[in-house]
Amino acid sequence: MPDRPLPAGLPPAAAAPARLRVGVIGAGRVGSVLGAALAAAGHDVVAAAGLSTASADRAARLLPGVPLLPADEVVAVSDLVVLAVPDDTLAGLVTGLAETGAWRRGQLAFHTSGAHGLAVLAPAERAGVLCLALHPAMTFSGGPEDVARLVAAPFGVSSHPEHRVVAEALVLEMGGEPFWLAEADRRLYHAALVTGANHLVTLVSEAADLLRTAGVENPARVLGPLLSAALDNGLRRGDRALTGPVSRGDAGTVRDHLETLADRAPDAVPAYVAMAQRTTERALATGRLRAQEGAPLLELLRNASQAAR
Repeated sequence: MPDRPLPAGLPPAAAAPARLRVGVIGAGRVGSVLGAALAAAGHDVVAAAGLSTASADRAARLLPGVPLLPADEVVAVSDLVVLAVPDDTLAGLVTGLAETGAWRRGQLAFHTSGAHGLAVLAPAERAGVLCLALHPAMTFSGGPEDVARLVAAPFGVSSHPEHRVVAEALVLEMGGEPFWLAEADRRLYHAALVTGANHLVTLVSEAADLLRTAGVENPARVLGPLLSAALDNGLRRGDRALTGPVSRGDAGTVRDHLETLADRAPDAVPAYVAMAQRTTERALATGRLRAQEGAPLLELLRNASQAAR
């Protein structure tokens, strides 16, 4: 994209952007929090768009006094547009706004999608909008703690080289810390975060359900210290932190697990098999397991996977 002047009042330096009129499209868990952060940084959040009752309630709590308007009207009154909508609807939204002539030259816009980069914003860019991809690598639950979670949160940033300083300034204003991602790496980056965060929640919930089935009344009390230590060890030591029957090559214990799960929690078998198989592969690749120890495990897990199908 050819270089173009920054929006009015936005300095071509690493200083914080001047006060901007901010519109938030998608007043959900992410959009409302980022809007609140921009307001705290001194910007004026002038409008938001949200379709659900939950979004309206969240906007009322985090963006008090900000009117909820249709998306095109939000764009019309804003210098900076925050696009915090689901990944699969982002392209249609940007294109639809371009087709109605909502975008205007000199505006600034960023989306919060981890999976998308700048390409999805091309219709707005062709209209003269300075476009950025700013993804907070953080989980938002909709609770009051979400705003505090932005402090020092990493943001995966993609921008044209000449706009990096603008992206950095906005992320720093929201309390985050930017790191740079190439356009071609965004999908892999997002898959990594989904594996680490979303799948982790599923694994924790699965473990808690199994403990309840085993008669443990308070699974969180049992899992809390264990999982906290496992996460800390995993982040610091990687595959060297692996413990348990796979790391010891205990195929008999894994077989007992599979038989017990098939009897008492059959829906949990496929997930156990998949994770145990990948754990075995990683343990072999890093030398935690010798080939003669890993082979019986892999054969057991392959048979279990075929039986589950």
